[in-house]
Amino acid sequence: MTTDANTTAVAQPTTRASDDELLRRRPHRWIDRWLPEDQQFWDQVGAKTARRNLVFSILSEHIGFSVWTIWSVLVLFMPAKTYGFSVSDKFLLTTTPAALGSFVRLPYTFAIAKFGGRNWTVVSAGLLLIPSVLALIVLKPGVSLSTLLIVTALAGVGGGNFASSMANINNFYPQRLKGRALGLNAGGGNIGVAAVQIVGALIIATLGAATDPRVLLYIYIPLVVVVAAAAWARMDNLTEATNDSGALREVARHRHTWIISFLYIGTFGSFIGFGFAFGQVLSASGVAHPIYVVWLGAFVGSLIRPVGGMLADRMGGSKVTLWNFVAMTVVSAAVLATSHAKSVPLFVTAFTVLFALTGVGNGSVYKMIPALFHARAVTNLADGAEPEQESFQARRLASALVGVAGAIGAFGGVLVQIAFRQSFLSTGTGDAAYIAFIAFYALCAALTWAVYVRPTSDDLIGV
Repeated sequence: MTTDANTTAVAQPTTRASDDELLRRRPHRWIDRWLPEDQQFWDQVGAKTARRNLVFSILSEHIGFSVWTIWSVLVLFMPAKTYGFSVSDKFLLTTTPAALGSFVRLPYTFAIAKFGGRNWTVVSAGLLLIPSVLALIVLKPGVSLSTLLIVTALAGVGGGNFASSMANINNFYPQRLKGRALGLNAGGGNIGVAAVQIVGALIIATLGAATDPRVLLYIYIPLVVVVAAAAWARMDNLTEATNDSGALREVARHRHTWIISFLYIGTFGSFIGFGFAFGQVLSASGVAHPIYVVWLGAFVGSLIRPVGGMLADRMGGSKVTLWNFVAMTVVSAAVLATSHAKSVPLFVTAFTVLFALTGVGNGSVYKMIPALFHARAVTNLADGAEPEQESFQARRLASALVGVAGAIGAFGGVLVQIAFRQSFLSTGTGDAAYIAFIAFYALCAALTWAVYVRPTSDDLIGV
């Protein structure tokens, strides 16, 4: 059959670009093109790629938190008559990992830009083997306090995993989904605190209270290896994730960097400080087997963190943060009251509610970070700025602030343990520490209202 030369040719169907073409993938799992705010890009390839990286990021951060806080469990396996350590000695053993964990968070944040998100996740997971193996070698009756302080300090590398993980995931998600994504990532990681405590409780329940504490290490060392291998096989690096030292210098000039970091001391600093100290607080209060309930607070606080992020997505991070600090002030007073009631169930219940509020606040404060830079980007766009560049800058600076706030907030965990240690040394109770917490949370509530809730300036709308 012939065709008329004047007949219009039938258009050939266009071929849909493959995922790899859209992402512009390179070897070793590098992604050169990432446009999360582009709805078509997000629907076709962005969402599933981000979700896969989120899952393995959560696993890595989870195991990092477990190794970071593992000494909160190990000290409960170390009776004074066998190891010779006092209550104040044990507070020191859990303070050193908290201190190093806060210090390494800054370099961990910027390691993402140097090595890539997937590559650094593998390295940071592998580093967890160092304190774990050393503890396996030295932890036995007769070991000196100075030796253990060095080993426990090295466990602080697990605290750095949070900062790099959060900075990495912040780059993967669009603004409208950051609260939920960061909440899930952080909550899944935070629950590593409760998980290691639950494992400790199960060990005692099955093998007895006199069990060698190193049994816990035999469980976690293989898990570290598995998580590192999974991250190597399934995660990606984003070429654009350049949260470099230049970004650190830029965010350091913003007053909001230091205000957000101060608020994060009140939320995450409280969460991780309570996570380290709660078992010893219970033990000093006369609870015979604190390991059976010590995990409850961290478990609830971790599970509820994504709720804080989702509430912040819906209502605004500053409003959720304000009312959360008000609630933390009230509940801290309840903890103080129940500590005098000599009722373990009431005390544990009040403390668990306080843990839950730290989780909500963790999610809402972290939602405020990208919202700050998004609000500034909106203002710049109204003045004629280029959309893609503003979006990139907002993600870059938010990732830098995630690292700064994470480091300073984690140092709050050190302050919490110092407060408890000094309170028990001075008075034999935790009363002075609880009074300090009440005053601090009230200050955080007032600061949140004055800076973020009361103002109506354009650059703070939606924070």
